Amino acid sequence: MTDFLDTAHGRRIAYHRTEGKGPWVVFLGGFKSDMGGTKAVHLEAWAKARGRAFLRFDYSGHGESSGTFEEGGIGDWSQDAADAIGALTDGPVVLVGSSMGGWVSLLVARQLTRVVGMVGIAAAPDFTEDSMWAGFSPEQHAEMERTGRVALPSEYGEPYIITKRLIEDGRNHLVLREPMRDFGPVRLLQGTEDADVDRSVALRLLDHLQGDVRLTLVKGADHRFSSPECLALIESAIDQVLG
Repeated sequence: MTDFLDTAHGRRIAYHRTEGKGPWVVFLGGFKSDMGGTKAVHLEAWAKARGRAFLRFDYSGHGESSGTFEEGGIGDWSQDAADAIGALTDGPVVLVGSSMGGWVSLLVARQLTRVVGMVGIAAAPDFTEDSMWAGFSPEQHAEMERTGRVALPSEYGEPYIITKRLIEDGRNHLVLREPMRDFGPVRLLQGTEDADVDRSVALRLLDHLQGDVRLTLVKGADHRFSSPECLALIESAIDQVLG
């Protein structure tokens, strides 16, 4: 059954929380995805089988949480994550960030000192600037200036509505432009057939982060990274970070 957290920022965050031994493992989903996805549900079952503390939740404007997706931005969603972790977990936390969740993880690690490690799955830091904005055609840039939004096709369903606020808010939360402290072991997982996040992003992140950071490239894996083999790799990466 879904529970809800009312945050100090006026948002209602839907979550599933599993008590167990720490450190807490917290799953951070991707852009317009929700906590009912394959990886989040699989990892919850994995955590329960091991008696491990686990949290999955929906950002505002996603899944069962309050708000409208088009009104949100990376700053809102990283604050949702910090609020949920602050209220629903205690002690050390290991973050598992998928796609945009990798960016959110880095913002949370910057904000919360009890983050002790991270697993990034096709992590997509700074994607609003380096992928979306940089990839817009002159016509799309003009449309953004004129209407404040651009619709991008999505192979996952309806087009993504990209707002001017999303782009500008992302610009205020970039993580690859300045040094990042060593906050613990990091394991990065990236498929070679990922059509949404290029492997160059994973290499850039590998170079950017400090400390015990390792990247695993998986030949043939796509952005979903949800095959049985990929799920087993995620489990192994979390085990490594938990140490």
